Amino acid sequence: MTNFEFESGRLRAENVTLRYDERTISENLSIAIPDGSFTVIVGPNACGKSTLLRALSRLLSPSAGQVILDGRSISDLASKDVARCLGLLPQSAVAPEGITVADLIARGRYPHQSFFRQWSTADEEAIIDAMGATRVTDLSGRLVDELSGGQRQRVWISMVLAQETPILLLDEPTTFLDIAHQIELMDLLADLNGQGRTIVAVLHDLNHACRYASNLIAMKGGAIIAEGKPSAIVTERLVEDVFGLPSVIIQDPVSNTPLIVPRGRQTLDAAAPQVTPLDTSRRPGMEQHRD
Repeated sequence: MTNFEFESGRLRAENVTLRYDERTISENLSIAIPDGSFTVIVGPNACGKSTLLRALSRLLSPSAGQVILDGRSISDLASKDVARCLGLLPQSAVAPEGITVADLIARGRYPHQSFFRQWSTADEEAIIDAMGATRVTDLSGRLVDELSGGQRQRVWISMVLAQETPILLLDEPTTFLDIAHQIELMDLLADLNGQGRTIVAVLHDLNHACRYASNLIAMKGGAIIAEGKPSAIVTERLVEDVFGLPSVIIQDPVSNTPLIVPRGRQTLDAAAPQVTPLDTSRRPGMEQHRD
């Protein structure tokens, strides 16, 4: 994809080539994140989803092209300026040894500190609100090392929330969370998006992506295959082309969004209720699907 529609967006990538050493992940890739959107990036393993997120957050410098934040190349901005705009939850965050939950979450306030502005009531309130939103208040005195994987994940998310940035980038934020906490987190992100924050998340769960995303980006082989509202672009053909997964797409009875039902290797029992697939042959937005 070399042209993009939302040039007025605060965050975008222009014709970037992304590499790790000599291995090229994406080439001549352009994308704009719509302001105020809940953008979800999906695709098979090793397709470039996390690499794109790393580039958007300035953790990875493009070998060609540039990432633009608020009209300027992100590489030209001071680290604190970027950190006041972008909050990032990486895929494998590592906490310093022996740090407590409260101290780790407090590090989210670092971008707001300066020589002239030290700890304030606003910092304290941001931390209390973030811990409450992720339900980790009762863990505040615990060592991060002692927590379960799911608890640690919620603590990291709390730290990102305490940063109070208008744009949140999250790489597989539901990792380690049980199904109840996954839905709780996705609902929280939807609420933050409803309050005006731009959310960009890499997810593996297609049904979560379809239910919560206002803007869906499907990637394969380092390229963007389709982009748009899930109801417009998610078809059985797209799911099979991107993931190699034969499926039936029906309407989610709760959210009225596409619900992907894998066909798998099981044949339907004659006595089992039959599902009626959505007619995706003339779905709006199909012109955005690229072979």
